[in-house]
Amino acid sequence: MFEELAKKITPWLGGDGPQAAIVLSTRVRLARNLSGLIFPARACMEDKQRILDLVKTALGKCSLKSGHLVSSTEIEGLDRDFLVERHLISPDFMREKDGQGVFISSDESISIMVNEEDHLRIQALKSGFQLKECYQAVSFLERELSQYLKFEHDQQFGYLTSCPTNVGTGLRGSILIHLPGLVLTRRIDEFIGRVSKAGFAVRGFYGEGSEVAGNLFQISNQNTLGRSEENILGDLEGVALKTIEDEEVARNAIFKDAREEIEDKIWRSYGILRHARLLSSTEVMNLLSALRLGVGRQVLEDLSLPIINEVLFLCQPAHLQKYFNKQMNSQERDVSRAELVRSKLSSSKNNGRKRKGRSEEQN
Repeated sequence: MFEELAKKITPWLGGDGPQAAIVLSTRVRLARNLSGLIFPARACMEDKQRILDLVKTALGKCSLKSGHLVSSTEIEGLDRDFLVERHLISPDFMREKDGQGVFISSDESISIMVNEEDHLRIQALKSGFQLKECYQAVSFLERELSQYLKFEHDQQFGYLTSCPTNVGTGLRGSILIHLPGLVLTRRIDEFIGRVSKAGFAVRGFYGEGSEVAGNLFQISNQNTLGRSEENILGDLEGVALKTIEDEEVARNAIFKDAREEIEDKIWRSYGILRHARLLSSTEVMNLLSALRLGVGRQVLEDLSLPIINEVLFLCQPAHLQKYFNKQMNSQERDVSRAELVRSKLSSSKNNGRKRKGRSEEQN
């Protein structure tokens, strides 16, 4: 399962959204629970199956027709890892392995986890910085579903959820942002402290509990109780725009003060990726960070953000095995990963040739 999904680049990785040179993607999620039914953590299998059936029936009546609901009984271990890497389910999904499901739209822009921590986790993903657009997508689907499903709502507290931090709106927004400038100028700790103090979480590539790799950080809101959707999204937008501005300033500074060193790092990273015979997933992520910076600053001419995003995701362990349609040990993955990277980068037009600078154009 999901082999074909691994071989296509999803639109939210297209690199064509606003601020895509810095913001890889935006995600908005709504948590909802069905009225009168116990939360998944304490629900029996009969209740979980009833919830799955209710959600499946409701989805069939919504305007969102393209996609499919997959039961957890159909998802093997490697499939689960693939969906986590794809950011379509959480690492905690399928803890019980039975009585859960995930709906995935055909373009992967919408997904719904059923019976994870809450009965429904409705998620929208888009390329670049698109908070409002993501919220509009999940809000529209939630309103449609509410015509056929009664959600648990308290007049005083708002929407009731399994975790107290989600009570109220049940809204979580996040951006996946590339911050090599702040890392290289050693301002990243200052950034993390400022954002955390403002009430936002800063995490790694896979969210809560994950390490930072490739200078990719996830910024998300935390508490929702007593706050409106507009307040939450407005505050997150403000933090995101300030972070984008700070990153642009940092990039300008490093290219002004150490252009030769930075360009050398970019080209060395490109050379390793083009010719290495063994590559780990973490190494690829870190090397791709330099290439992403090079594309954003027009150091590399014919590489593109879609290619870099595709390589980034395909080089994850489960993606790699799904792409080649075979299970591999660590050594085999490192060999196949290097082979895949060489193939993808060599197929790029002119192999990343540098744009001519002003001085070169004058000669």
